Formats: sequence, structure tokens, C-alpha cells
Amino acid sequence: MVENNAIHERGYVYNFHYHLVWVTKYRQEVFTTPTLVAEMLEILITTARDNEITIDQAEVMSDYVHLLLSFKPKYAPANVVKILKGASARTWFVAHPETKKRLWNGHLWSPSYYMGTLGDMSKETVTNYIQNQRTERGKAGRPSKKAN
Repeated sequence: MVENNAIHERGYVYNFHYHLVWVTKYRQEVFTTPTLVAEMLEILITTARDNEITIDQAEVMSDYVHLLLSFKPKYAPANVVKILKGASARTWFVAHPETKKRLWNGHLWSPSYYMGTLGDMSKETVTNYIQNQRTERGKAGRPSKKAN
């Protein structure tokens, strides 16, 4: 079964999203005005677009970022995080070099992050589906033959 929100690529179909959160180094409040928030948001959107990452929702707060995103299965989640954090920091420091002085060691982002997956179905739904394959569908996921 293919969900309506699934993305079709040559040779595969996928439908998954990640919730990604990370903070500024030392939780310094860097994005303190609507203009600074808008600038970081635009940097993240541009970086994502250039790297085949889809941002469905985004929020830039004074000292952290929340993203709901999706990307092709060929990309490792940890690499996507590196791309977003690394490119956004480099771009930010070009536009706002004064920020480096406020952050010891000149890093914009903390090295840590949170990433969780979400989908259209709960873990319980998928577990039940897998556990009931043989009883509902017969062997190997094929419909069972009914005796005449």
C-alpha cells in the first residue's frame, strides 16, 4: 500500500519525516530579532533546497531551531544534520562575523541534536500489521487460497 503523501523516485517510494532540534553553542541567544530569525530561516531553506532536503515546517527561536524535514533514503540522517548545521553556520558567520566574538571557540551550534522519526502510522499499527501477516494474508504476504 502506498500512502498519498509518499514521494515517488525512480526505483523506490518513501514516506518518512524527521523532527530535528538543535541549539546554539552555550545556549547563547543569537536570533534575537525578527530580522535575524528570518535570515537564519532563509539560510536553512536555501541549504536544504540545495541538498535535496525538504523542510515542511521550521521555527527559529532565539537559541534553538526546530525542523520537520524529509530527504531521500540514500542520505544518512547524521549527514543531513551535518549539512544543515555546517552550511548554516558558515553562511551565518559570513553575514554576521560579530557573532563569533560572543561565542567562545567561534562555533554557532552545539555539537548535539535531537532527531526523531514520524510517520502516518503508529509503531503499534505497524507492529500489528507485521505480526498478522500470516493470519490475515496467508504465507509470505500472499492472499490465502480459500478451499472450495
